[in-house]
Amino acid sequence: MKLSADILRIVLLAVVALGVAGCGGSKEPEAEHGQGGHAHEAKYGGQLVELGHHEGNLEIVVDAKAGKLTAYVLDAHAENFVRLPLESITVVVTAGDGEKTLALKPVGNPATGEKPGDTSQFEGTADWLKNVASFKATVRELPVKSKTFQNVQFSWPH
Repeated sequence: MKLSADILRIVLLAVVALGVAGCGGSKEPEAEHGQGGHAHEAKYGGQLVELGHHEGNLEIVVDAKAGKLTAYVLDAHAENFVRLPLESITVVVTAGDGEKTLALKPVGNPATGEKPGDTSQFEGTADWLKNVASFKATVRELPVKSKTFQNVQFSWPH
């Protein structure tokens, strides 16, 4: 993937800022934190996608056999769930055969007390997702608390 000079500058500035500011003041070696000197672990073995400048995370989990994409909304440290009152999250997926839209619907969880309209878990299924080995995706708009994140991009696998 080619990055424009502006995007590359932004990424480098973000890496430097995270390296300087840190998250909790840890002095652990860089190898334990990843490339930017800082990393969080995905709760469900998926891929973390940062929202804003260390303001939150989406954990993306893809079950190719079932044709299912699940997104968990997490806090900045990817430790706590962030419940949202959304009817759906729209993801635009670009794969080899073009662009498709997938609506992720809210999922309830009786164990945590989450229910549609007050949940951190959203998922969508599509037959076309079963045949896709890799893709790029964009969440066009995601309101979390008092901020709306726009055009959140990620690739699968990372």
